Amino acid sequence: MTNPVISKCPSHPVTIHIAGDYHAARGICRKFCDDVGLCVTVTPTVYIYTGGQEEGIRVGLINYPRFPKMPTAIEAYALELAYRLRDGLHQESFSIEAPDHTTWYSWREGDLQESTQKLDVDQFGT
Repeated sequence: MTNPVISKCPSHPVTIHIAGDYHAARGICRKFCDDVGLCVTVTPTVYIYTGGQEEGIRVGLINYPRFPKMPTAIEAYALELAYRLRDGLHQESFSIEAPDHTTWYSWREGDLQESTQKLDVDQFGT
């Protein structure tokens, strides 16, 4: 038995959160990965929120040690894929979660006003 090749790189997991059909999302992700040379995970999930719930997916990207990338490149791939998912799944919003921040994108009417209101952090006890 030979010794394995072992490689490390800095971790930088990024997750896309979006509602929509799991099977359609898999196809969109497969095409994107074939187009740009990437590997992602696609996991079905349920988003539960005040007054309802919605089926969706989580798409994971990591800094893969075999083909390491800068954090900005991983986030750029995530954003490009999220736009493709948004179009292909006919969604009006998505979020991208990085290790140190989460960014929400929305094209829904009314969200512009809501997003400009200040968050009262005291409501969360922080």
